[in-house]
Order: sequence, then structure tokens, then C-alpha cells
Amino acid sequence: MRRLDRTTAVLLGALVALLALGPVLPKWAVFLVTVALAKGLVALGLLVLMRAGLVSFGQGLYYALGAYAAGMTVQALGVGDAVPMLLLGTAVAAGAAGLLGLLLARYRTIFFAMLSLAFSMILYGLLVKSSALGSTDGFNVVPRTVLGLAASRGGIYGLAVICCFAAALGVHLLLGSPLGRLAPAIRDNELRVEYMGASVRNAVHLFVVLAAALAGLGGGITALAVGHIDPEMAYWTTSGEFVFVAILSGTGSPLAPFAGAILLELLRSFAYEYSPNTWQMVIGGAMLLVILFLPAGLWSVFARRRRAA
Repeated sequence: MRRLDRTTAVLLGALVALLALGPVLPKWAVFLVTVALAKGLVALGLLVLMRAGLVSFGQGLYYALGAYAAGMTVQALGVGDAVPMLLLGTAVAAGAAGLLGLLLARYRTIFFAMLSLAFSMILYGLLVKSSALGSTDGFNVVPRTVLGLAASRGGIYGLAVICCFAAALGVHLLLGSPLGRLAPAIRDNELRVEYMGASVRNAVHLFVVLAAALAGLGGGITALAVGHIDPEMAYWTTSGEFVFVAILSGTGSPLAPFAGAILLELLRSFAYEYSPNTWQMVIGGAMLLVILFLPAGLWSVFARRRRAA
């Protein structure tokens, strides 16, 4: 029997631990972890892009599309089960990226980042002006069932944990595949990759679609957990927060974005509670310390210990 690699084993352990903790955690902690896991999914997509040397400041576009598509599943189609809502949100985000990615795959560095940001702000402007979607107020999302059972915060939490495990495992397998190994090669020298016979543009396009699908799934989970959707999900500050999580956590492992997202949510919650007037300064200071002392992200601490061992 083939032995599990370290990352897969840790992912399975995290899955079991999070599912076991769900019934005993207080309600505020369940909500906080659910939202953090949803944002971790977006950062997981950014991890794939950053491996290829790309940074997107427009993941809020796909995050909002996933949330709005999940919400409209209830509003327009009358389907209230959480699983079809998440599937539709993921598919809509991936479909949008499939079209926009044809253009984005042609650009690199700051041009890629700014073009992705521009698309996100276009969606924000459309949502603000759309009275049918609630304009600036958005609308409420109330799922009726989760995996066939009555909807509850615990059920959404369990569904989020399972989705994150599947996504992290899928990205882990991707990064170990020939396509995944192309990512750092594209970052280092695109011309050599082309000489090897691989299409850089096609690979980047696939990475953009994958990152968008993960962002759409995260947006759908956030919509279910929060119960409300508004245009701020597509605003540039939301996209900036995802980049913050990706930089904070690092790109060393598919586990890193989720650990970074949970840490950020905990830091923000406690900073807001104990320092409501300066909580942004606390988060900014934490980010500055990470950049100064751990430029490769928090996960680099575990990588250093593994190399030392």
C-alpha cells in the first residue's frame, strides 16, 4: 500500500480535527473559522498564481461572482440547498475567468495585477448600480438545507471544512504534477518553457481559471455563512485583503493560506475588541513584521524546521 506523503497526512489530520472541533466550539468561533476558511480558498488560488510569478489584485471579482451566483440560486431558481448553490457559484466564477483569462494570460507583472483590479472594479460599479441585485445594500441569502439536512451554522461549517480539504488536496496534487511544476519555471524563465514545447499562455490561462474557481467557491461559502451579499465583496479592499493573506501565509504549502486566514481573522477580531480605534494599525504592524522577518511568509518557519531536521 502506498504511503501518504506528509502534506496529505497533515490535510487528513486537519480535516478530522476541524470536524471534531465543530460541535464543541462556541458559535462565534464556528462563524469566524468558516469565514476564514472561505477566504483561505481565495488565497489558495493566489498561491497557484504566485507560484507562476503572478499577483492578482482582482480576486474580489470572482469572490463576488461566486457569492452573487449562490444567492441568485435561491432568489431566481428557488433552489435552497447549499451544495448546488456552491457549485453554481464556482462554475460562474470559473466561466468568467475562462473569458477574461484569454486577455489576462497575455500580461505579466504590474500589468496583470492592474488589469485584474480593473475588471473587479467594473463589476463593483455594475453591482452598485443594479437595483435588481439590491444596489449598495445587496440582499440576504438564506439556504434551506445543507447536504439534505436542515440548514444550520454547524452544517455550513462542516461543508466548508470538506470543501477546503478537497480544494487543498487538489492543489497539492496539481503542484506535484507536470502542469504544477511549470509554474515556477514560468516565473523564472518563460522563454525556456516555450523552448521545451509547453505553452506558457495556456498554462497561465488554466491557473487563472483555477484561482477564480477557488475564489468563487470561497465567495459562495461566505454568502452562506454571513447570510448577506453586497457589492463590497468586489471592491479593491477585499481583493487587497486576499493578497494580504497570501503574503502573510506564504506559498510553501496548500495548508498555508488557511492557517494565514484563520490567524488574520483572530488577529482582527481581538484587535477590534481591545483596540477598536487602532485595529487597522495593529494588522498593518503585523504585516510589516512578517515582511521584515519572514519575507517568505509564516509557513517558511515550518520549512526551516524541516530542513534543519
